[in-house]
Amino acid sequence: MAGKKKAATIKVTLVKSPIGAIPKQRATVEAMGLHKLHQTVELPDNDATRGQIKKVCHLVAVEEEA
Repeated sequence: MAGKKKAATIKVTLVKSPIGAIPKQRATVEAMGLHKLHQTVELPDNDATRGQIKKVCHLVAVEEEA
């Protein structure tokens, strides 16, 4: 399928340890698939992912892709 467009994604990297964070934030980080420092995951660029990032913005670095 030549005309198929790739879905937009976001690269999220864990840059600060969630050890001192409140339990809800730790659970959010783990739900995003982040387990170790400096681990990077690609997530779909949608409202749910954006909400997760907003809750733990002090723990993660975000790199947007086209």
